[in-house]
Amino acid sequence: MKSSKPFPRAAARHLLPLLVGACFGSAAMAQSWSYKDAAKPYAGTSIRVLDEITPLQETMKTLVPQFTAETGIKVEYELLNHGEVINKGQADMLSRRGYYDAVMLHGVQMGQLLAANTIEPIDAYLGNKALFNPAFDMADLIEPANSTLTKFKGKTYGFLNWNYNMLYWARNDLLTHPAEMAAFKAKYGYELAPAKTFKQFLDIGEFFTRKSGQSLAGQPLKADFYGILHEGVTGGTTFGSVWNNFMRNYGAELFDASGAPTFNTPESIKALTVWAAIWKFSPPGQAEYSLVDVPTVMGNGIAAQTIAFSDFVLGVDKPGASPLAGKFVYGPTPSNPDFKGKHVADGEPSAVVINNASKNKPATYLFLQWMAEKDTQKKLIAAGKGGVPNRTSSFALPEMTNSTFYSAMKSTMGGLSAKPKAPRIFELYDALGPIVQQIGQGKLTPEQGAKLGQEKMLAICKKCLL
Repeated sequence: MKSSKPFPRAAARHLLPLLVGACFGSAAMAQSWSYKDAAKPYAGTSIRVLDEITPLQETMKTLVPQFTAETGIKVEYELLNHGEVINKGQADMLSRRGYYDAVMLHGVQMGQLLAANTIEPIDAYLGNKALFNPAFDMADLIEPANSTLTKFKGKTYGFLNWNYNMLYWARNDLLTHPAEMAAFKAKYGYELAPAKTFKQFLDIGEFFTRKSGQSLAGQPLKADFYGILHEGVTGGTTFGSVWNNFMRNYGAELFDASGAPTFNTPESIKALTVWAAIWKFSPPGQAEYSLVDVPTVMGNGIAAQTIAFSDFVLGVDKPGASPLAGKFVYGPTPSNPDFKGKHVADGEPSAVVINNASKNKPATYLFLQWMAEKDTQKKLIAAGKGGVPNRTSSFALPEMTNSTFYSAMKSTMGGLSAKPKAPRIFELYDALGPIVQQIGQGKLTPEQGAKLGQEKMLAICKKCLL
């Protein structure tokens, strides 16, 4: 039963200073925590960190000496290309050798390495007041990428570091050319603008696909020009894009709730039909294009639009990097208006994780926390004159505003999740990659490809998820 007696004013006067003191004490604790103090037991320790080489990590490498200067922890920050990071990093972790204290893992790798128990959970460090920065602000890490990447069965396996994402990228000088705009509207009945839907993507692709000698923006073409460009190589991230940018936006999933394969569905066939259609307006060498080739080809000016990884755009759309720098426009990946679910975009959220075989885990944790800090991210974006944020607050930084590139990126991230934890996912990619390529090339119909893909998946795993 509740008391009807009022709370004594005298007691309130005694209690108020305690409450105020508790509040200010928490603030003081956050202000007094420092990497210098946290790292005192580990000063002089050397750690090895393997990361992927992109413009983002090259900029991060210039900041790493600041961490060493503050903490006394020496960091050998090694950068290798996409494939080498996967092969060399996984090999070290699976062998339990522990040459690397920390390794960058793409989300697609997490299932295999979690199943092998090679990743150190960080929950004990997060709960250690001496090591965890109380001002870190976990809620600021971009969702759903962070949670879908780093959390599994009640444990946390790192921080979202590299929020790789795909976006729509087009030639704005062509989309805004008066003669092209008039001709497009006359043919399709609506205004020429960056594609928001798959239908618009295909219409623009058809419209701008032209032969050498035809006119483009008032000038005769010296070579064939193409309306759509996409990664098509079997060993890269092509299948991930087909899966997330196309299939899931038609309601098709790769696995059902139990983890069983579901590749051969009417929704999959509809999406694969759209995927096949874009190849009609693409360069003949598309089957050999990787995620690295796509931005290079766009920068060379032979295609009107693409879906590409945003971090590679950073190396092309800047003065001196491409004759077309400043002439591009960006948007979220195309959508399917008939799909009533949430729009999905492909990407590869990635974390630098602690190797379970590391002998320097607390020192390594401090470095990984420092990498993901607000202040470090602010310095990273300032040094790179932009970037790909891991934090929501980064979008308010001056380098990230007033640009279709960053607004497109922010929109894309709203529908970006890490790949599900499937230990044999690379085997699935190896089986399905050639199938989606052959569908694009017209060697298989979408129906044949969906049926064959289901058979291949079931031969690999009946229940594919952890």
